[in-house]
Amino acid sequence: MPQTSPPTVEIHFGDNLPIIRDFPDESFDLIYIDPPFNTGKTQARTQIRTVRDENGDRVGYKGQRYRTVRVGLKAFADNFDDFLGFLEPRLEEAYRLLKTTGSFFLHLDYREVHYAKVMLDGIFGRDSFMNEIIWAYDYGARSKKKWSAKHDNILWYAKDPTCYTYRYDDIDRIPYMAPGLVTKEKAERGKTPTDTWWHTIVSPNGKEKTGYPTQKPLGIINRLIRVHSNPGDRVLDFFAGSGTIGEAAIRQGRSAVLVDNNEEAVKVMAKRLRFDYPRFVGWTPSPELVAEPTLLDSIGAQ
Repeated sequence: MPQTSPPTVEIHFGDNLPIIRDFPDESFDLIYIDPPFNTGKTQARTQIRTVRDENGDRVGYKGQRYRTVRVGLKAFADNFDDFLGFLEPRLEEAYRLLKTTGSFFLHLDYREVHYAKVMLDGIFGRDSFMNEIIWAYDYGARSKKKWSAKHDNILWYAKDPTCYTYRYDDIDRIPYMAPGLVTKEKAERGKTPTDTWWHTIVSPNGKEKTGYPTQKPLGIINRLIRVHSNPGDRVLDFFAGSGTIGEAAIRQGRSAVLVDNNEEAVKVMAKRLRFDYPRFVGWTPSPELVAEPTLLDSIGAQ
């Protein structure tokens, strides 16, 4: 049997449009993008650490006090005067870059998803629209003036709706809500998810957290990678952010190409993905970011 090459990860720093225009036609099996949602705000996450201090502002284990120290801020502007004009040429490139059996996923929220759906129907064709996946979560403040928005929208388009990758047997199973209404065998096996996926956000205190704002959970991205691509396939994310697509792809035997124009994002990806020794284009990491990976890096967030 011929030896298959191990999966690789490639990280590009710069404006994604001219970068992806240089990629050859039909060179990716799956494309997922999570562009800015055009919230009109600056998306930011403050990084902190705590230090033992008898006069500190926090109380911890056994009543000991700690002082909060701010160590950094990761942020980007999420405000576009013409969001759809910004997005359209990038969606057209995604269509060109996708293999005929490939799938494209656009992750947005309620503000822009309906406009993007009409645009994608024009680019891919209405028959290529397969699903709107709703990622529902239950975290954060509640509105007192309207129903609280606690979901994101993921649009799935297959380039050829008659021939695409969908690994049904690799879908993770979830528990029945009323197991007493099905057979014991079915209850033990669980059921496949619908187009509404309940999953918590990345825990602010969990091992998975990178500190990058808008980081998406591996649980959501792992499912997309596992079901909609095959081992050895190539995956592209040209709004790569914290690099979740890269980690999910590599750990499941797929290669990943990641693009972002925010240097903070590239630094996060360099550290997060150092276990696979990524190749960098347009940027040179500092030695500490690509230091020899630790055992925890290699194992990944559990």
